[in-house]
Amino acid sequence: MSHSENKLREDICIMAKSLFDRGLTCGSSGNISARTEDGGLLVTPTGSCFGRLDPATLSRFDEKGLLIAGLPPTKEMPLHSAFYDTRSSANAIVHLHGTCSVAMSMMEGVDEDNFLPPLTPYSIMKLGKVKLLPYFMPGDPKTGDAIRGLVGKRSAVMLANHGPVVAGKDLEAAVYAIEELEETAKLAMMLRGTSPKMLSESEITRIVTKFNVEWD
Repeated sequence: MSHSENKLREDICIMAKSLFDRGLTCGSSGNISARTEDGGLLVTPTGSCFGRLDPATLSRFDEKGLLIAGLPPTKEMPLHSAFYDTRSSANAIVHLHGTCSVAMSMMEGVDEDNFLPPLTPYSIMKLGKVKLLPYFMPGDPKTGDAIRGLVGKRSAVMLANHGPVVAGKDLEAAVYAIEELEETAKLAMMLRGTSPKMLSESEITRIVTKFNVEWD
């Protein structure tokens, strides 16, 4: 096993525990995957707790998508595979069951094409537009089909009544982006029923242009 793979294994467990310790996931919910140098994948095992992951038992896939070592992977492999297959820039994917984002996905009047309201520049910078997808049973291959239907145009989706999924250029970027998604959803829920001053279209355009944000 290479030094880079050992480090990636450790990083997955460290970041997962940080998410768990801060209440961004609980019990055995959530899953993470990340590309290895040889084109394979490291994936958190099914039924595992982010607070107690073992680097040695992460599910290891080869470049052909075959499980070659570790415990059985998360049942949400269809959504991970869909992102990797449609976004060449994706090298890590994080899926959580964030309380505020899930609550917001159940609310009336949410924009399905642009799930997060433009409350701060940071969600725009890190996520672009977040697509709200319909509810699917956990592990349902139709989740992957829905992500493939976006043909790689979104780095983040929100699964209704379930949770967010974010793809990033690396593990750190994916983790930071999904944290921003949950924080923005928290702000939106806190402000629900009020009339907050959101970013204007011109302000959004300046952010998108300056930081080269995908905004289709």
